[in-house]
Amino acid sequence: MKPGRIKQILLLTDGCSNHGEDPVVVAALARNQGITVNVIGVLDDRQNGKPQGLEEVESIAEAGGGVSQIVYQKSLSQTVQMVTRQAMTQTIQGVVNKELQEILGKNQTIEELPPEQRGEVVEVVDELGESSDLEVLVLVDTSASMHHKLPTVKEALFDLSLSLNARSGSNQFSVYAFPDPKKTITKMVDWTPELGEIHGIFSKLNSGGYTPTGPALKEAVYAFAGKPLMERMRNEEDPYEETGF
Repeated sequence: MKPGRIKQILLLTDGCSNHGEDPVVVAALARNQGITVNVIGVLDDRQNGKPQGLEEVESIAEAGGGVSQIVYQKSLSQTVQMVTRQAMTQTIQGVVNKELQEILGKNQTIEELPPEQRGEVVEVVDELGESSDLEVLVLVDTSASMHHKLPTVKEALFDLSLSLNARSGSNQFSVYAFPDPKKTITKMVDWTPELGEIHGIFSKLNSGGYTPTGPALKEAVYAFAGKPLMERMRNEEDPYEETGF
């Protein structure tokens, strides 16, 4: 099994969508396109309990085949790294399970293997996690209630880039923000192997009062399809090939 390209959308938000398509439906469509949708709900550090607006976080991630977490600002950096890696492992395990079922039978999964064989397969999953190429599109909710959290978001994305640099596989990141008064999402950072130059990326944004999460997710899926052709050729990737391993 050769390493493949893992595609993820990482949605950072602090409230429920209130405009446009249902984000759960859009997340399911993204999954069908081979893109995992992870969602992190960001709480204020002094906030108690889970606000009602964050209830959809889990539903969006589940529909998108990804991982969800609701965290306080102070834990955001660690959580962004954990969710990204956990979703990578989840994707690879799904592919490995599919291979096992084709070889050993329909109901065979990693968990049902004898301990010795299971250990060997887990090692393969870990190795693929380090060697697979990774593309992460970060989609940041910049509505008014998120405005004071954006410096923490910026630090978390920088730390994510640093933490993934040790992998042998290539990393590609892009950052988009929503809402935008003229279009659904705004490109803040184009595809790049590291997020070292992100200082001030949110400083010129005008925070909006509505949260079009569904339309923003849909535009994020289109952004994957719209990666420059020459870049794909440089990466030896067929621009018309479906995501897979």
